[in-house]
Amino acid sequence: MSVLGEYERHCDSINSDFGSESGGCGDSSPGPSASQGPRAGGGTAEQEELHYIPIRVLGRGAFGEATLYRRTEDDSLVVWKEVDLTRLSEKERRDALNEIVILALLQHDNIIAYYNHFMDNTTLLIELEYCNGGNLYDKILRQKDKLFEEEMVVWYLFQIVSAVSCIHKAGILHRDIKTLNIFLTKANLIKLGDYGLAKKLNSEYSMAETLVGTPYYMSPELCQGVKYNFKSDIWAVGCVIFELLTLKRTFDATNPLNLCVKIVQGIRAMEVDSSQYSLELIQMVHSCLDQDPEQRPTADELLDRPLLRKRRREMEEKVTLLNAPTKRPRSNTVTEAPIAVVTSRTSEVYVWGGGKSTPQKLDVIKSGCSARQVCAGNTHFAVVTVEKELYTWVNMQGGTKLHGQLGHGDKASYRQPKHVEKLQGKAIHQVSCGDDFTVCVTDEGQLYAFGSDYYGCMGVDKVAGPEVLEPMQLNFFLSNPVEQVSCGDNHVVVLTRNKEVYSWGCGEYGRLGLDSEEDYYTPQKVDVPKALIIVAVQCGYDGTFLLTQSGKVLACGLNEFNKLGLNQCMSGIINHEAYHEVPYTTSFTLAKQLSFYKIRTIAPGKTHTAAIDERGRLLTFGCNKCGQLGVGNYKKRLGINLLGGPLGGKQVIRVSCGDEFTIAATDDNHIFAWGNGGNGRLAMTPTERPHGSDICTSWPRPIFGSLHHVPDLSCRGWHTILIVEKVLNSKTIRSNSSGLSIGTVFQSSSPGGGGGGGSGEEEDSQQESETLDPSGGFRGTMEADRGMEGLISPTEAMGNSNGASSSCPGWLRKELENAEFIPMPDSPSPLSAAFSESEKDTLPYEELQGFKVASEAPLEHKPQVGAWVGMHSKGTQTAKEEMEMDPKPDLDSDSWCLLGTDSCRPSL
Repeated sequence: MSVLGEYERHCDSINSDFGSESGGCGDSSPGPSASQGPRAGGGTAEQEELHYIPIRVLGRGAFGEATLYRRTEDDSLVVWKEVDLTRLSEKERRDALNEIVILALLQHDNIIAYYNHFMDNTTLLIELEYCNGGNLYDKILRQKDKLFEEEMVVWYLFQIVSAVSCIHKAGILHRDIKTLNIFLTKANLIKLGDYGLAKKLNSEYSMAETLVGTPYYMSPELCQGVKYNFKSDIWAVGCVIFELLTLKRTFDATNPLNLCVKIVQGIRAMEVDSSQYSLELIQMVHSCLDQDPEQRPTADELLDRPLLRKRRREMEEKVTLLNAPTKRPRSNTVTEAPIAVVTSRTSEVYVWGGGKSTPQKLDVIKSGCSARQVCAGNTHFAVVTVEKELYTWVNMQGGTKLHGQLGHGDKASYRQPKHVEKLQGKAIHQVSCGDDFTVCVTDEGQLYAFGSDYYGCMGVDKVAGPEVLEPMQLNFFLSNPVEQVSCGDNHVVVLTRNKEVYSWGCGEYGRLGLDSEEDYYTPQKVDVPKALIIVAVQCGYDGTFLLTQSGKVLACGLNEFNKLGLNQCMSGIINHEAYHEVPYTTSFTLAKQLSFYKIRTIAPGKTHTAAIDERGRLLTFGCNKCGQLGVGNYKKRLGINLLGGPLGGKQVIRVSCGDEFTIAATDDNHIFAWGNGGNGRLAMTPTERPHGSDICTSWPRPIFGSLHHVPDLSCRGWHTILIVEKVLNSKTIRSNSSGLSIGTVFQSSSPGGGGGGGSGEEEDSQQESETLDPSGGFRGTMEADRGMEGLISPTEAMGNSNGASSSCPGWLRKELENAEFIPMPDSPSPLSAAFSESEKDTLPYEELQGFKVASEAPLEHKPQVGAWVGMHSKGTQTAKEEMEMDPKPDLDSDSWCLLGTDSCRPSL
C-alpha cells in the first residue's frame, strides 16, 4: 500500500471512530455507520481493559489540558491530551482530528509515539508518549549562556533530521517545527511532537498555501505569502540548530512586521562562533537557511552529509538502545477498541521503626510526586518517584557518621527526602541500599554508586577513595546494560539484560557466589548453569539468592538458622528424620526444600527469609526466636513453613524482612506484621503496647488501620518504608470508537442540541445494544435509533411491539391505532426540529393525516418521509446542516499581515 493510501486508511479509520460527518481524507463520502452491522465472518471480540492512574496536570491551555498518567499494565508513564471539543471551532476540531491521523501514521524512535485515543462525553483524549526531560526550549534556557559542545549539537541535529525525514517520506509537512515542539527524555533522546498543524501533501512537489506556524521559525516564502512545501520545514530545522549553536533566536524583532522583514532579507540576530564549532556544521546550518527554497537540502540529503553520515550507524544504534526501555506496541486503531479504566488514588509514603512506633507520613513524597519504588538501608532511605527521580535521607537517631550514602555531595544528615541533584537528567529505574552506600540503575541500564568504598562496593577498584560523596558511574557496564541491582550490607549483585550475574564487595562466607571468600573490588561474573535463566537477584545481610524463570531458588553465603533454606532432610533406616546442616556455601546451590514451590518473590532478612509462591502463599524459614516466622509460636523450626492462620486463604503480594520481624501485604488491601516489636518495628502505638518494652508476636497481626494497597515495601534493620494507596474513584471510558463525530459531539452539547448519546463513560445501570463497526470498534446503536424516532409514529411503534411478550391490552391498542396523531417536540429528532422551528406555524390537519399514512408505509419507504419533513424545514435545518458539513478554509483566526499582499491568502 502506498504512503498516501496508508494515510487515507488511517484517516478514514479515525473518522469512523468519531462518526462520518467529518468525512475521510481520501474520500468525501460518509463513512460507514454503526447500523451497517458486523463484518462478514467477524465476531464480537472481548475488549481489552487498560488501567490508568492520574499523576498530575502537566499544563493547561485554552481548550484543554495535558495530564500525566501511569499505566498499571506495564508501569509506564503516558500523557493524555484532553481536548474539550465544545470549546473548539470547526477548524480547531479538524486540527485535533488531524493530529490523531498524523500520529497514527508515524512510527519512529524520534517522533512522539501515539498509543490510543478515547472519547469521554465531549472530551477527546489522545494518549501519547511521555518525555520526562522537558523540551528543547527549556534545555537551551538552562544553559545560561554556556554553549553546547559540538558533539551534543550533532547528536540533536541527527535526531531532528531523522524525524523530519520520516514525516516527509510519509508525505507530511509538519509546519510547526520549533524548540517548544521538540521534546527530550532524560537520556537526551529527541522526540518531535505537536502535529495539530501538520498537512498531508500528495507528492514532493505539492505546495501548501495556508499561513500557519510560529513566527520566529517562518520561512521567507511563508512571510511573502507564496506557496510552500517540505523545504519550509527544513528552514525551521535550520532555525532550531542555529539556536543550539548560539543560544539565541535566529531572527528576532519587536513586532511581527519587522520580524517578517528580517526573515525575508536574511538579517540574523547574530552569527555562529566559528572558533567553537566546525566549518562543516556551520555550513550545514546555513544551507538550511538559504533564502531560495530550491537551494535548501532535503532531510535525506542532510543525513547524507559527511558530518552525519560517518556517525550515522553509531547514532542509530544509540537511539534504538535509548528508546528500548520505554518502547511498547500501540493499539491498532482499525482492529482494537480497548476500554480505559481511570482510577484516581491517593499515594503516600510512610516510615516507622528506629524508635518511632507510629507510622510517619512523608509530605515531600505524595500525589503529584508519588513514589514507585522504596528501599530501606540500615542508616538511610531511598525513593524513586514515578517520574524516575531519586530522593534520599537518613533514618537513624543520634549522630552516626555518614559516608556519602545520600549522594548529595556532602556528609550532612538530611532528615527529609532530598532530590539527588547530581542525577538530574537521568531516569532512575531502581535503587538499592547497603549499610553505608547506595547503588541505582537508570532506564538505559547504567549503574551509579555512592557512599563508603571500604569493602569495594563502588566497584571501581578503590580508585575513587574511601568515600564517594556523589553518584559515580560504573563504566564496566557501559556495553552491558544492567536490569536489576541488589545490595547486602557489604556486597552488591547485579543482573544484566543479557541475564548474566555479577557480584563484588565483601566475600565473607562466600556471599558473592564466586567459589571463594575473597573480597572483590570490581564486578566479577558469576558462573550460573546455562540451563537456568535468572530473572531476579536478592541480597541478604550475608547471603545472596538467585531466582530462576521456572521458580527455583539458588543461594550462597551464610546459612545460619537455615535462613538460606539449604539444610536437607535425611530419612534414616529406622524411620526417623534428620537434617543435614549446611553452615555456608561459596557457590550458588539449589535450595531443594523450596523446589516443591514455584517461587516468584524472595525477601531475606538478617536471621530469616520469606518467600511468595505463584499462588500467593507465604513461606518462611530461618530463626524463630521472636516469632518472626509467623507460625504462632517461638519454637525452633527446621524446614520450610507454609503460613496459614490469619493469612490462610489470602494472597500475599508484598513481603519484606527486617531484623527479627516481617511485614506483608495482601491482595485484599491488608497489611500484617509479626516478630520482634521492639523499637517500633511493628508500628505498635503506645496504647497497643503491653507490659514490657520488647514485645513479640508470633501470629501475623493487621496493622495500619483502614484498607490500603501496597505497591512497594522494604524493611532493613529496625526500619520499614512502604507506599500505600487508596482508591478515590474510578470510571470506565468505553472505547476509542464511541460512534460520535467531532461535529456531532459539538452539536449535541450546544444549547437545544439534544442530549444523550455522547457519553463514553460506562454506567453500571446502562445497557447499550452494540454492533461491531466495520472499522473494528464497538459502536452503540442508540444514536441510530434516536435518528429514526421522528420517522416512526406511535402506531407503528406499538405495532412493532406486538410480540408474544407484549402486555398492551387489545382495547388500548385499538384506541391508539385510531387516535389522532399530534407530534410532540420532546426529542431532538429531525421531526421535532421541523415542528419546533416556529411556534406560530403548525401543519394543517390534512397534512398531519398524510404524514400519518406515510409513516405507516413499509420501512424501505421511510427515507421519503424524511425527505418530506426536510421540505418543510429546509429554511433552517438544511441550511444549518450545509453550514456544518461544508469545511471552512484552513486559516488561523489570527492571521499575519504578509509582505507584498493585501490579503493573508494569495489570489488564485
